Amino acid sequence: MMAAAPNGANFKEEVQMTSAVTEQTAESFGLEPDARIRSRSHAIGAIGAGAIMADQHLEAYRIAGFPVVAIASRTRANATAVAERYGIETVHDSPSDLILDPRIEIVDIAFPPDTQPELIRLALAQPHVRAILAQKPLALSLDEAIALRDEAAAAGKILSVNQNMRYDQSIRSLKQLLDRGALGEPVFAAIDMHAVPHWQTFLAEYDRLTLANMSVHHLDALRYLFGEPTEIYTAGRPDPRTEFAHTDGIVASTLRFDNGVLAVSREDVWGGPRQTGYDSDFFISWRVEGTAGVARGTIGWPTGEPSTISFASAHETDGKWVSPEWETHWFPHAFIGVMEQVQHALDSGDAPALTVADNVRTMALIEAGYRSLDERRAVRLDEFTL
Repeated sequence: MMAAAPNGANFKEEVQMTSAVTEQTAESFGLEPDARIRSRSHAIGAIGAGAIMADQHLEAYRIAGFPVVAIASRTRANATAVAERYGIETVHDSPSDLILDPRIEIVDIAFPPDTQPELIRLALAQPHVRAILAQKPLALSLDEAIALRDEAAAAGKILSVNQNMRYDQSIRSLKQLLDRGALGEPVFAAIDMHAVPHWQTFLAEYDRLTLANMSVHHLDALRYLFGEPTEIYTAGRPDPRTEFAHTDGIVASTLRFDNGVLAVSREDVWGGPRQTGYDSDFFISWRVEGTAGVARGTIGWPTGEPSTISFASAHETDGKWVSPEWETHWFPHAFIGVMEQVQHALDSGDAPALTVADNVRTMALIEAGYRSLDERRAVRLDEFTL
């Protein structure tokens, strides 16, 4: 179990005692990069057998000891193969059959956003289903997301959305530094991505690409860190490597926040030539500057390594750079925290950390980004009624 984050003079004294060491464990700097497991007893039904479910969700649940009692997908053979891999006892013929299984307390959906709302509505109608974990984007439109939010509230059911970057170890650690004032008042932030994602095949059927499916990680993380943005300006161009029609391939967004923070999020999904013999340098980095310190880090997903953080604080490290370390990864370990917060909400009666109401605000930010891209102007978030 990791220690709670200390405050004030005691923490500064601990850092001064080890000032000669610049790389230590996260715990020694009062950080908790991975979510604690407080609940793990609720029966989960998994819908989907693609890479996200098979390699991330279910692997995380295996590590954490979460009980997955059934699985279903569009193709029974695929679901059967994944069930055998993870020792899941029941394979249903269809997602709807799984949702109707009276053992299922939590429905975990990894389906495309055009088919996800129908499954959510079926799950909301079942007395035995207590919670739903849905994928982002929640739906293809902001209006549909708002409707799902309201329907979940009317049903008295938990609907949580898998904004898993909030559980990346470096983003969690950064949030803890910000919350305890280690960086002072935040001034500027940037997330910079130069990496090539594997676009899911169903995205070729939509008219939205990078903003809705990649920027959504970064824009939501910025909301998590700094609160509500007041406006966004987004520019973009097609990605030469992506063969299907799209407008938002490579994207850059500038955001202003209520608290004065200026932030930039760049999603360069080109990343340079991708061919035999070309030495690529893919990375995702971030940086936050405050009145009392600076933090910088990397997201380890493109390289398969743990994410990282380094920070220098006038309050806590006398301006010296320190680099807390951990061994876990964004993929798959962050998905432990995502499912744990749903289970803990069921046990505690509190709202989950990732509420659908909060996700609607991220959906509104994405919608504002598309309006900005179309109209070539900064778009205020108060243009949308939520």
